[in-house]
Formats: sequence, C-alpha cells, structure tokens
Amino acid sequence: MTYIWSYPTPDGFTDLQMSSDGEYLTGLWFEGSRDASKHFIDGAEKNLVIFQETCRWLDCYFSGENPDFTPLYKIENLTPFRQEVIEIMNTISFGDTLTYGDIAKMIAKNRGLKRMSAQAVGGAVGWNPICIIIPCHRVVGADGSLTGYGGGIKNKATLLKHEKAGDKIELDVIKRSINKI
Repeated sequence: MTYIWSYPTPDGFTDLQMSSDGEYLTGLWFEGSRDASKHFIDGAEKNLVIFQETCRWLDCYFSGENPDFTPLYKIENLTPFRQEVIEIMNTISFGDTLTYGDIAKMIAKNRGLKRMSAQAVGGAVGWNPICIIIPCHRVVGADGSLTGYGGGIKNKATLLKHEKAGDKIELDVIKRSINKI
C-alpha cells in the first residue's frame, strides 16, 4: 500500500508531496513538477509517523536550520552507481554545491578510472526520488549554472538562495535562473 501526504511550503516554493510504504519515506517531490510523473501518487492519504518526521525535518530546513536528523527513507531500484551518487550528494553541506563534473571525478577516483561521465552523473542525480533531503538541488553545472532539476529550476534557485549558496555560486546565476522562468 502506498500512502501520500502534502506539505505546504513557505512563499516562493511550490508545495511538496511525499509518499511512503507505511514505514519509510519513498518519495518527496514538488507538486506539478517533472518529478511528479516518477511517483505513484494514487495512494491513501494518511498522517503516518514517517510523514510527521519528514514534516518536522522540512520545518527545520525551511526555518533556515540544517536539520540534525534524517527521516528514514527507502529507495527502490537503486543501482550501485545511483547509490554512489546519492552517497556523494548526501555529503554536500547545507549552503554548499558540487558540480556534476566534481561528482564524476570523485566516482572515477573511487573506482580507479581515468574519468567518469558527468552526463551519467546527471542521469543519476535526476533519478533521485527524494528531493531536498537527498540534496540533488546542490548539484550545479560546471559554470555554476542551475541545470536539470526535476523539481523545476525556480525551486532549485530558490532552495539555493534559501541556503545562501549564492554566496558560493554567484548570486547573479541564481537571479538569472529565476528571471528566465
């Protein structure tokens, strides 16, 4: 059985939807985003403990804090490569960013390869079913551009602005990305 719950976000963000198998968080995405099509959303609405914990995490996050806990999540169809990318994304601190190329270089080094495709990393980042908590929004293009976010570029830009990552990746890039929308 799949369960769903909604989370009303602060102004500037699209509201969030989440899913669970009854025990674990299995999805977190922005309503109406490209990511929404990846999720089975025909579940029963029920206020589960995991949803309460996820909402508490989101409350901390949106209040400007870096939550000191992570809701229990489970990811289906996780390949070793996707797992490796997720593990690296989970090391990106609140307010920091990495490029797809940075992650590709880390994986290449870990695997003893000369190089790894940044495009392959982009595919794995885009596959992530749990936004924000697994911080795929903190992965940017080589020039700091805000590319490829299934939750929508406006949400990605607003998340990075919220985290003050603009101090590190040029606030102008974030502003241009928001203005293009």
